[in-house]
Amino acid sequence: MDTIDPASPIALAPAIPVQRPPRVWKFWGTALWGFFIFAAMFVGQIAVVAWFVLRQDGPIDLDALVAAIRVVAGHGLTISLSVITELPAVLAALWIAIRMTRMRFSDYLGLRLTSWKSLLIGVVALFVLVMAWDALSRATGREVEPGFMGDVLKSARAEGALWILVIAFCVVAPITEELFARGFLYRGWSESFLGPAGAIILSSMVWTALHLQYDWYFLGEVFSIGLLLGYLRYRSNSTWLTIILHGLNNLAAVMQTILLTGQS
Repeated sequence: MDTIDPASPIALAPAIPVQRPPRVWKFWGTALWGFFIFAAMFVGQIAVVAWFVLRQDGPIDLDALVAAIRVVAGHGLTISLSVITELPAVLAALWIAIRMTRMRFSDYLGLRLTSWKSLLIGVVALFVLVMAWDALSRATGREVEPGFMGDVLKSARAEGALWILVIAFCVVAPITEELFARGFLYRGWSESFLGPAGAIILSSMVWTALHLQYDWYFLGEVFSIGLLLGYLRYRSNSTWLTIILHGLNNLAAVMQTILLTGQS
């Protein structure tokens, strides 16, 4: 019977494990993980509402529970805190989804620095787009800002939480939404049969669906902004660029609403 010589190079060579190459979730993988990330976002939001509701005094029956949820969910402080608690929930869900691809978190989501030129182009393009929608609003006799924003700002002001709202809307929300839409969804769908153009459109539709508190007119504006941010994400390959632009847009909207509603 033949034996293997222990001194043989073949016998001494250690077994090399086969490393599977990194991958990107394609259309269905991105869609399914997108539902998971959205569910995490919803849990992060509802946790704050539930905490405020449970702090209510008195017995809680079904009618009282529904009434309490409506009251609490309409407060500026509650909305601001729910936006803030979205971020860690979404980051955790994104980490799980991306961990399975064996890619770096920052690489998968396009968290790369951008150039000053790209930032300047983005700011000018976003300004022109928003001013066009504002001009159309005035020409058609509509409110420049949606009533939802005014109500939330007034509520936050009354509760002494205006600064929390500014942080939530202008810093936390842009990070959360851009990592989800222009980061995760765009990355996977752009490398599927949809291609970059289809990924920009579909991710913009999903992002618009996150803003159903607005009427159809403002949803149209949100969708157009999503298309612009998606295009800039494609051209710059940087989600940090869209996060910054998203934050600047929200800051401008908050400041405009404060001026229009007489807040200071």
